[in-house]
Amino acid sequence: MMTVLRLFWEFFLTGLLAVGGGLATLPFLSDIAEKTGWFTQADLVNMIAVSESTPGPIGVNMATYTGYLVSDVIGSIVATLGLVLPSYITIVIIAHFLDKYNSSPLTKGTFAMLRPASTAMVTAAGLSVAKIAFFPNGFDLSSFGAFFAAVDYKVLILSAVILAVSLLWKKGHPIFFIALGAVAGIVFKM
Repeated sequence: MMTVLRLFWEFFLTGLLAVGGGLATLPFLSDIAEKTGWFTQADLVNMIAVSESTPGPIGVNMATYTGYLVSDVIGSIVATLGLVLPSYITIVIIAHFLDKYNSSPLTKGTFAMLRPASTAMVTAAGLSVAKIAFFPNGFDLSSFGAFFAAVDYKVLILSAVILAVSLLWKKGHPIFFIALGAVAGIVFKM
């Protein structure tokens, strides 16, 4: 029971503080992994892959996935509710006041300040994922040789190829790129 309550609390805090969408939850999930030991950083990469390739918001998918790892179905429900409840409460409160204060300079300024903050959180999350993906065994900055020896070149080359294809074929459907990454991961045993 205490695990389920802590699961709710951790995801409630994540939902309350992760501004900017699902990827903004990644730093919080990394912190949850370190604090609780419920999953490893490698598990986090797998959660991202599964959550990105399943329908729905990535943050909700990751909460559901984590909750299931920790406490089966009840854990997935509790973690998901914990994540979405702060947003629901906030939206209800904001909707109540937004009509009245929509043209206020304070309201406009607040939203203007939130944009760079959420951009920074998403960027930090992306860098965390890149660090885990490109340097699965960590990296050593003591010398260039040690740094380059730690790079997973299969992942680096695959990422470059998928990036090149996505830049050349901008109208390609995201599912195509997810499927391409999944097939390449299976073929190259990543």
